[in-house]
Amino acid sequence: MKKQLDNSNAAGIVLTAGERDNMMNEMPVLFVGHGSPMNAIEGNRFSDYWKLLGEEIPRPKVILSVSAHWYTSGLRVTDAPSPKMVYDMYGFPEELYQIVYNAPGSPDFAHLTEKLIGGDIKIDNSWGLDHGSWSVLCHMYPKADIPVFQLSVDRLAPAAECYE
Repeated sequence: MKKQLDNSNAAGIVLTAGERDNMMNEMPVLFVGHGSPMNAIEGNRFSDYWKLLGEEIPRPKVILSVSAHWYTSGLRVTDAPSPKMVYDMYGFPEELYQIVYNAPGSPDFAHLTEKLIGGDIKIDNSWGLDHGSWSVLCHMYPKADIPVFQLSVDRLAPAAECYE
């Protein structure tokens, strides 16, 4: 079902025609827990399902990954055109640290996200794509040709605020 969007919303945010058009075709929102980082290099029921999921759902224009591995004071969003890989896990086989997932970033969608969330959100490229994102995406979209950007979890926000 498509929603009719007006130029503004309840928060008083004014959207351009292009921003409205980008929001017209809704995609499913997924929670995908990555489990063990080893799933990135192992063939198992999890990685097999992620491959199937990538084939079954509509192909996204861009992916916003909300990562619990990026836990910050206040919200942060990456807007790098080429996000760096973050290997934020330790003690695993060297093969895991050799994975490269060079998906492009999405500065435009990152800025739109910043605009829509409003408040105290900051652009922060000290982070990149962490294993919570790339360990799943390397199976769902192995060509790494869909732009990806990350949003942190605000450790200071109440759970209800994070949900909104």
